Amino acid sequence: MTGTIVIVIIVVLVLFDTIIIVPEKTAKVIQRLGKFSAIAGAGLNFKLPIIDRVAGNINLKIQQLDVDIETKTLDNVFVDVRVSIQFVVIGDKIWEAFYALEDPEAQIASYVFDDVRAEVPKLELDDVFSRKEDIAVAVRHNLSEAMENYGYKIVKTLITDIVPDTRVKDSMNKINAAKRDKEAAREEAEAEKITIIKRAEADAESKRLQGEGIAQQRLEIIRGFKESVEDFQKALTSIDAQEIMQFVLMTQYFDTLNSIGANTNSNTLMVPHSPAAMNDFYQQIIEGTIMAKKAEEGDMKREVNPDAKDG
Repeated sequence: MTGTIVIVIIVVLVLFDTIIIVPEKTAKVIQRLGKFSAIAGAGLNFKLPIIDRVAGNINLKIQQLDVDIETKTLDNVFVDVRVSIQFVVIGDKIWEAFYALEDPEAQIASYVFDDVRAEVPKLELDDVFSRKEDIAVAVRHNLSEAMENYGYKIVKTLITDIVPDTRVKDSMNKINAAKRDKEAAREEAEAEKITIIKRAEADAESKRLQGEGIAQQRLEIIRGFKESVEDFQKALTSIDAQEIMQFVLMTQYFDTLNSIGANTNSNTLMVPHSPAAMNDFYQQIIEGTIMAKKAEEGDMKREVNPDAKDG
């Protein structure tokens, strides 16, 4: 009875050692007495017990390796570059991927170090940022050629971070800030310029309209004076035009005083403001009008007879 149990246990152990279950996207390398025998794919697989053994597992998923590299640009600025390498084992080169390289990730990193330090020193710092895609393509091209022989396919190479020296970064931030301040000042000055122009245009339009109003007002005043004089002459034939004008000016004078007195906030000062001064003011207007008329007649005589003398 005891011997039967022992035999059953041995048979069960042998069966367990014979069956190999491989997960999806994974391969197992089987060796027979230390020599490569077969590749076990996903699913149920069998091997010879005791003689065959699983030497290792191969991950067939896309893997990523991040490599941090310190290098120098063409303008002698040290930068830290992070390169992300996405790679996968080629399905029909599992043997090479398992046996050819001792440490695949370390060797991929070595190739990346070499390629990045060959490409970045060709560029200035600003170009490193603007042409990082070109650097990534160059690294992927060189890395693909080297790693394909060892059973690895380079799916994608990404430059995920570029960090210059701290002092250089601070200087770049200051330069960018200064540029933005300059642009803001330019825009602010342009806005102020537009405001000043529009204000000047509005002021000019206001003055033009004000001038038209004053001119129209003066025309109406003159027309009113003319009608008043004509009415006086019709009603009082014995009064001449000079006396009528004095009366109109006197009326305007008292109206002005009344308007000033009615306004408690007025700060207008009339010098002189006696009624007798109106006659002097009228005489000055008459004299100025006579002098202007004489000057106009003299200009007309000179135009007719250029040799004529003034007098």
